[in-house]
Amino acid sequence: MTAATALEIRNAHKSFGERQVLKGVDLTVRPGEVVAILGPSGSGKSTLLRTINHLERPDLGYVAVHGELIGVEVRGTHLHELPERAVRGQRTRIGFVAQSFNLFPNLTARDNVAEPLIAHKRLSRPDAYARAIELLTRVGLGDRGDAYPRQLSGGQQQRVAIARALALEPRLVLFDEPTSALDPELVGEVLTVIRRLAESGTTLIIVTHEIGFAREVADTVVFIDDGVIVEQGPPAQVLDNPQQTRTREFLSKVLT
Repeated sequence: MTAATALEIRNAHKSFGERQVLKGVDLTVRPGEVVAILGPSGSGKSTLLRTINHLERPDLGYVAVHGELIGVEVRGTHLHELPERAVRGQRTRIGFVAQSFNLFPNLTARDNVAEPLIAHKRLSRPDAYARAIELLTRVGLGDRGDAYPRQLSGGQQQRVAIARALALEPRLVLFDEPTSALDPELVGEVLTVIRRLAESGTTLIIVTHEIGFAREVADTVVFIDDGVIVEQGPPAQVLDNPQQTRTREFLSKVLT
């Protein structure tokens, strides 16, 4: 493990009952790198993402972010689970944007974004509100701070969720199919925000089915199937000249 690496996943295994979802995944991500994870439904993409912030505990292997083990600590020669409070503290340094927004319906957009700052005692309430408006402005919603989620479109709600994920200034941001719950005409506004975030130098891991977006934004494309990484490399290599038969089969279906 090294702090010079933004993300290091080693030999990650995860099963649910008898179903083996991850089968020894290795992945290294550099600081500032944008990684797009592609794969068919049920391939293990979302489970892999959720192991990064320890929403799913790997059965075997480990995850480290900037050299820090996530969810576990070394005692002697074994890894032991950290207390949940310690894991929650680690998660504050890893932003997470789900496909279903997960906003508090009884809070305004401003309050949704400010809540992590207040809950973790990072800022006073007035300063948290000011910071929330700054972040909402960054995602193009500076004038909607008083709106409740029900008053916002799906694309706007997802942009609020992105602003909230950035509130604690994470060093790594995870996106789990951030446009899959959106109507097609709303996808572009969310991808524009993520594109700007990528250009800012933030390390991003994006599970997506938007092949064109992955080609444009990602530094590295990872294709996962049946719990293993089948192929990874620059977009031009993986998407235009895949080396593995399974990758070619997948792309032939999603690009037609």
